[in-house]
Amino acid sequence: MYINIPKALNLISQFHIDNNHALSPPELYEPRNYIMAMPGKKMRALLCLMGYGLFKSDVENAVEVSYIVELFHNFTLVHDDIMDEAVLRRGMDAVHVKYDQSSAILSGDVMLIEVYDRLSQLEHVKDFLPLFNKMAREVCEGQSMDMAFEKRDDVTIVEYLKMIELKTAVLLGCSLQMGAIKAGASCQDQNHLYQFGVNAGIGFQLQDDLLDVYGDPKLFGKKVGGDIIQGKKSYLFLRALDLLEEKDRNNFVSLYESQELNENEKVSRVRSIFDELYIRNYCEEAKSAYFQLATTHLNEVSVDDSKKNDLLDFSKGLLNRKK
Repeated sequence: MYINIPKALNLISQFHIDNNHALSPPELYEPRNYIMAMPGKKMRALLCLMGYGLFKSDVENAVEVSYIVELFHNFTLVHDDIMDEAVLRRGMDAVHVKYDQSSAILSGDVMLIEVYDRLSQLEHVKDFLPLFNKMAREVCEGQSMDMAFEKRDDVTIVEYLKMIELKTAVLLGCSLQMGAIKAGASCQDQNHLYQFGVNAGIGFQLQDDLLDVYGDPKLFGKKVGGDIIQGKKSYLFLRALDLLEEKDRNNFVSLYESQELNENEKVSRVRSIFDELYIRNYCEEAKSAYFQLATTHLNEVSVDDSKKNDLLDFSKGLLNRKK
C-alpha cells in the first residue's frame, strides 16, 4: 500500500477535532462545528491525501490542504441544503433544521472565509489559488444550473452531465490535484489526476442518483426518493423521457411534477416506470463508461502502477457504495 487509509482518516479526524472552534458568538460557530463533526466519508480530504501519497509518503504534511477542501465542501452543503429544502444530511438534521436558516447562512459564510484564510497561509499559495478559485466558481455555476433546471422542461442529458461535472466532480478533481501540487508533482501528472477525479466524480454522482431511487434509507443517510418528491431532473428522469413515447412521456411528466400525490405513492409509481424502462441499467452503463475514462488518465500518471491500486480500489468503492 502506498497510503494507509485508516491512518489517513485518523489524521483527518484528529485535525478536525483540533480545529473545532470555541469562538463567540456561539450562534455563528456552533453550526460550523456541528456539520464538520458529522459522521461522513471525508472523501475529498482523503482524495487530497491520496493525491499527495502517490508522490510522497509523509502524508501528514498535506493534512492542512485536505482540511481546506473538506471545509469548502461542507460550506457548500450548508447552503445547498437550504436551497434544496433538504431536512437530512448524513442521517442527521441539516444545519438549517437543527438551528435556523439565518444561522446556517451566516455559518456557511464564515466557513468560506475560513477556507480562504487557510488557503492564503499555504506555502506556494500562488500554485493553489487559480485551481481553487476556478473550482469554487464552477461549483457555484453547477448549483445555479441545477436550480435553473427545475424551471425548464427542455433539459438534455448532455446539460445534466455538465451540471454534475461542475457541481460535484470538479471538487474531486481539485482535491486530488491539490494533493499532487503539495507533493511537487509535474503539471502533466497533476492534470491527469484532475481528469481522473472529474470523470470518476461524474460516475460518483450517477451512483448518487441511483441511490436516491434504489438506496436503502437506513444506509443512504437521506430520504430515498427525494429527487422524485422534489421533481428534480435527474439522469434517471431524463433517460426515461428519451425512451418514452410522446403520450406516455406527457403522463410521466405530469406524475413526476405532481404535488398532490402522497409522497410514498409518487415515489413508488415513478420507480415502477423506471423499472419497466430498465433505467437502472442505463445509469449503471453510463457510470461505468465514465469510470473507464477516468482510469485512462490514472494510467498516464508517472508513478508505478502498484502505487495507483489503492486510489483505483477506493474510487471503485465510491462508485458502488450503498450510502
